[in-house]
Amino acid sequence: MSTDSIDLKARVSHESYPQSKIAICGDGEEFIRLGNKKFYRHELMTAFGGTLNPDRYAQYPVHQFGNAAALGLAGYSLTTFVLGLYYTGVLGIVVPNVVIGLAMFYGGTIMFLSGTWELVIGNAFAGTVLTSYGCFWFSFGSIYIEAFGISAAYADEPEQLQNAIGFYLIGWLIFTFLMTLLTVKSTVLFFSLFVSLNVLFSVLAAANFTGSASASKAGGIVAIVASILGWFNTFAGVATKQNSYFTANPIPIPIFGKTE
Repeated sequence: MSTDSIDLKARVSHESYPQSKIAICGDGEEFIRLGNKKFYRHELMTAFGGTLNPDRYAQYPVHQFGNAAALGLAGYSLTTFVLGLYYTGVLGIVVPNVVIGLAMFYGGTIMFLSGTWELVIGNAFAGTVLTSYGCFWFSFGSIYIEAFGISAAYADEPEQLQNAIGFYLIGWLIFTFLMTLLTVKSTVLFFSLFVSLNVLFSVLAAANFTGSASASKAGGIVAIVASILGWFNTFAGVATKQNSYFTANPIPIPIFGKTE
């Protein structure tokens, strides 16, 4: 990496240059020209899931904490993975109590706290996503905790509980879709993570509305895929050349329309 590019990352972001002075050039469009200087695109590309920042050329905020986004993604990934195994019915397990423990203490607490840290350092996207999904895990877990009385309220009409959970999942699908729209200029695997969440909420909502065991199992499979994508983005957020022989190289999504 050139000295100029290191200096650029330390001092400026894409907002420092007027849009008219930013251009993509080179035979393979491998360079970005900022003003009168030219840089390799891969040197400036930081929009990937490890930081949960979809801004294509945004510098990750400098702060006193570690990468809280990676921690939140780790909580999401493990909790979603175990939930997926539960929905697919692996080894005949039908009691979700282990998932609830993860939902409250790892998926819920850790994602909420990491999202709060991201808000403090100015990463509005990560803060919004992580705190929101942290609340998702809290609310999801509370459905199955007797002390909250949610399931008990539907004891006489259990089909209403399934429909209510379906509506609940549709609400989260709408939120997820809106957040997905903010990732279309980022990278392939970052975008894929949110697409998989859209599919997951859709399939699980359908499973609750219809009572279909096949749809529930399909939702479990999608959850496992979504957790793997989450783990990849977690690795991308903590792996460096100093601590690993392998690092994640982001694959940018092509920009359609004008490039200048």
